[in-house]
Amino acid sequence: MTAPRPNQCLPMLIAAAILMLTATATAETEPVESSGARPRIGLVLGGGGARGAAHVGVLRELERMRIPIDAIAGTSMGAVVGGLYASGMSAAELEDLVASLDWAATLSDAPRRRNLSFRRKQDDEQFPIDLEFGIQDGELLLPKGVVQGQKLDLILRELTIDVSHIANFDDLPIPFRAIATDIELGEQYVMGRGDLALAIRASMSVPGLFAPVRVDGRLLVDGGLVGNLPIDVMHTMDVDIIIAVDVEFPLYAPHELESALTITEQMLTILIRKETLRQIKRLKADDVLIRPELGTYASTNFSDIADVIDPGATAANEAQDRLRELSVDAKVYAKYVAGREGRFGNDRSLSFVRVVHDGRVSTELLKSRLAIEPGDPISSKRLAAGANRLFGLDLYEQVSYQLVKEGGATGVEYHARSKSWGPDLLQLGVSVEDDFAGSTSFNISARLTRTGINQNGAEWRTDVRLGTDPLLFSEFYQPFGSNLRLFIAPRLEMRQSNLNAFVAEDAVARLRITEAETGIDLGAEIGSFGELRLGVYRGFGEARVMVGDPSLPNVDFDTGGFFASLRIDTLDNAYFPRHGVRADFRWNLSRPALGADDNFDAFESNFTAVWSRGKSSLQFGLGYATTMDSYDAVQDYFPLGGFLQLSGLQRGEISGPHTALTRLVYYRRVSSSSGGLFDVPVYIGASVEAGNAWQSRSDLSFDSLLFNGSVFVGFDTYFGPVYVAAGFGENGRTNYYLFIGSPN
Repeated sequence: MTAPRPNQCLPMLIAAAILMLTATATAETEPVESSGARPRIGLVLGGGGARGAAHVGVLRELERMRIPIDAIAGTSMGAVVGGLYASGMSAAELEDLVASLDWAATLSDAPRRRNLSFRRKQDDEQFPIDLEFGIQDGELLLPKGVVQGQKLDLILRELTIDVSHIANFDDLPIPFRAIATDIELGEQYVMGRGDLALAIRASMSVPGLFAPVRVDGRLLVDGGLVGNLPIDVMHTMDVDIIIAVDVEFPLYAPHELESALTITEQMLTILIRKETLRQIKRLKADDVLIRPELGTYASTNFSDIADVIDPGATAANEAQDRLRELSVDAKVYAKYVAGREGRFGNDRSLSFVRVVHDGRVSTELLKSRLAIEPGDPISSKRLAAGANRLFGLDLYEQVSYQLVKEGGATGVEYHARSKSWGPDLLQLGVSVEDDFAGSTSFNISARLTRTGINQNGAEWRTDVRLGTDPLLFSEFYQPFGSNLRLFIAPRLEMRQSNLNAFVAEDAVARLRITEAETGIDLGAEIGSFGELRLGVYRGFGEARVMVGDPSLPNVDFDTGGFFASLRIDTLDNAYFPRHGVRADFRWNLSRPALGADDNFDAFESNFTAVWSRGKSSLQFGLGYATTMDSYDAVQDYFPLGGFLQLSGLQRGEISGPHTALTRLVYYRRVSSSSGGLFDVPVYIGASVEAGNAWQSRSDLSFDSLLFNGSVFVGFDTYFGPVYVAAGFGENGRTNYYLFIGSPN
């Protein structure tokens, strides 16, 4: 099977999101005096993506008019608003939620980088393309949705935690029904019991965009496909009067049908609208239909979602002549409001913690990563943090939790569902660098990771890179120890790279370095932010003259020795971080007893720290590398030059056994968030850099530093970082750069 290219998938997925989601006055009223029994009122909230925020405005006015709601049925965004209102939230709380929620983050899966394990942080840094394939029986598989719904699920669980013990939705403060589509049978599925957060999540699973949700053995997607305005469902909930709110996207006007996309949207809107109109015909004369005037406000426009609330309130006010007949007096309404308050109970701590999963990794390993124990307080934020730590292992397509009661005790049960396209995972990468002067480097790479090989979480990682700097790397990573934080990792690596050779300050040749190395490492994870390794290695290689004096000899060499490395990474973003640090320290001991040509030690270090305020960030970097007792083997030189590595010089233009570099980088985000899935943050920035390479450590001095700088525009895209930059050096040196992928 050949997977669609990402740039082909995105337009289709965006279109799918639009198509499915689109399927989706302040006058005082005179209350009606209660004469005992009052009519039972049902509220039907339709789907419509971001347009569904108008439901909140309608609820605000219903509360102001003191109109009690006795049952709610909702689809998609209507299920979100309706389900949360049914759980006990007020219209004011919903309005605050809609206005304050980071919708762009909520409608994505990417966990906070701090929740990733250190190995997954390496993947994030080295393979920034946000697309992962699976390989099963030789077949290439894709996830069932761009978004698995991890963040959305946890937010819904946090918001409904007070009623998470309720299995029958009739026992909620307001009886509730969520409508979804059984994608296997093509029919409506009404959820009136079970897990409230999961039911809401299933109702808004736009096909192709969100992964389907399995509930009661059924594979469910967005209910808007079969019942975007579920009036028929409300007829089964024992109500006398129905208030229905329709927020569907309108049909395009004739002059707007100018592209294949809009025509396709129109076709599907007509098909979905046909069922909605059939539902509306089921309304009786006493029922109320509210249609907020939203124009062509996009269903995917979550950045301005709060703007949709007031039109909903306006539409409710326009229907107040009919609605005031449903109003009750203040005393009756106060009693109704008091009855909507639902809480989990008196339990304030966990009596037990369980993990249910379908993978090979041991349950004890997963429980150790939760950092949650019996006796801990019941806190939705702590419970969500535990789920995110398991999700950060990148073994599961979703990790959720549910509070459960057993024998009068309250505990938490985590559910981890393995990736349906795993466990063999394929990541792709691309790196392009062009200096606009005829020099271009290009690499394409792939990483195959076999995960969950045994219950201790072993994995086998293999990297292949083709292009200017080819690479083959394979490592078997086996955790062990009481908490599985220790590991042993045998590895094999073969690579090629280019290096400039210098005599004094003059480049005399460009060498092609070919190396092969095998080794075995022993290490320890340091939380989720670091790794310590000790290793032994043996290898060989050659340095062959590619450009330059043909009289220069090719050099064969052997390597062998020990090394120690410490890596720390707390950055919140691999390429455009706002806070955190990254530090790499490595001490290499080359020893003839292990096959090396000569005896020497080498030390490399790099440190980066980032601080932010508002949209501005300041990054400080410091690097130092030196060789002790060097025999001046060119293959062991440290290169400098390139973007943010002395930007006025070409990549690797200078090198030596001793290098130092310091830099200060400022960048500011200049794009605003659209609140959608495919935001592309844009940054402008500048850097000041100082450093050099020296043949002798005694030559290192402030006076010999080269001062460089750069200005750049950066794009944090779905396919990784993209930079357009200009570098400036001494004596008028200027370089221009285009990067796709990591610049370093």
